[in-house]
Amino acid sequence: MKKRVIILGSTGSIGTQTLEVIGQFRDRFEVVGLSTLGHLGDVVEQARTLGPQVIAISDSETAVSARRLIDTRQTTILEGPEAMNQMIAEWPCDMVVVATSGSAGLPPTLEAIRRGRDIALANKETLVKAGHLVVALARERGVRILPIDSEHNAIFQCLAGQKIEAVRRVLITCSGGPFLDYSLEQMDRVTVAEALNHPRWRMGPKVTVDSATLMNKGFEVIEGHHLFGVAIDQIEVVIHPESICHSMVEFVDGSILAQLGPTDMRVPILNCLAWPERLNSPMQPLDLCAVGRLTFRRPDLERFPSLSYAREAAKTGGTMPAVLNAANEVAVQRFIEGRVAFGDIPRMVRHAMDHHSVRLSPSLEEIEESDHWARERAEEFALDRPSR
Repeated sequence: MKKRVIILGSTGSIGTQTLEVIGQFRDRFEVVGLSTLGHLGDVVEQARTLGPQVIAISDSETAVSARRLIDTRQTTILEGPEAMNQMIAEWPCDMVVVATSGSAGLPPTLEAIRRGRDIALANKETLVKAGHLVVALARERGVRILPIDSEHNAIFQCLAGQKIEAVRRVLITCSGGPFLDYSLEQMDRVTVAEALNHPRWRMGPKVTVDSATLMNKGFEVIEGHHLFGVAIDQIEVVIHPESICHSMVEFVDGSILAQLGPTDMRVPILNCLAWPERLNSPMQPLDLCAVGRLTFRRPDLERFPSLSYAREAAKTGGTMPAVLNAANEVAVQRFIEGRVAFGDIPRMVRHAMDHHSVRLSPSLEEIEESDHWARERAEEFALDRPSR
């Protein structure tokens, strides 16, 4: 019997790679539904190739155009901000792949968990913003959250069959991004094109910029805390420019388990889709002799303060991680638009964190209120910066 899959963010980097993997195993997976913000050409091509039962399109104008180009006798087109939730609620599936970018991933993830759908999670912001709520609901509903992110997928594999009490440290690896050895002065002169040119991974613009500031690693510390139930102080970030060792787990007896693989997101995607099985992949295997050597170093928190800000937010808890995430989303978008400098991204995050009054054990409503507040504070900072 085929595993029925809904893919949120099907036209993004992870979404398209997920469809590529599914295309290699059409006898094992069925695509029930897709979603996109507004990438008309891509989603029309996906619809014609896969024939999904439903497509959720957030942008209404795109949805109107899609209905003219897609056979609606075969595929229902939903539109608007609630389209993803409606698709998940009304179309049964076995797994929801959450590959959307930014905070948009949280509501449909919660809806999928309420409906008892297993989650293959590629969206960092969902757990950063409301990890305590997501994990608690998943535990209550008996839903599995399988991490697609290469680092957390590596940790997931290393922990298989192990007791969490036996873990001494979790070591999250990091390529270091394109500016690993830049000075603080050089950071402020980074262009958008340079920031979007990651040396190892092919990703969407938001996560690519987060990789350049190392905020993505800070997010991964918070995610790891929620996903695996380990304390923040047990999670360390290690620079590993080759991006071959995707993360490690050290146990109390001194043993360290590592997951190695090519720099290819299709590997963790396949692992999540097929879990608990392992399918024979047609992808090129890793040649360690060709790699030659693996190197590791500690991150420089002075040049990459976003990493320490994320750790601080995680330890503070409550609404602070949501503030961190919201301010960072605004900062990254304003940088991509050319309105602030690359070095302003962590400054905008710091500004919001410094002015926030934390609410502990927040409800979803309080998290959303803090998210909105943080976006306004970050925008204030951006407006005060000289035009670029």
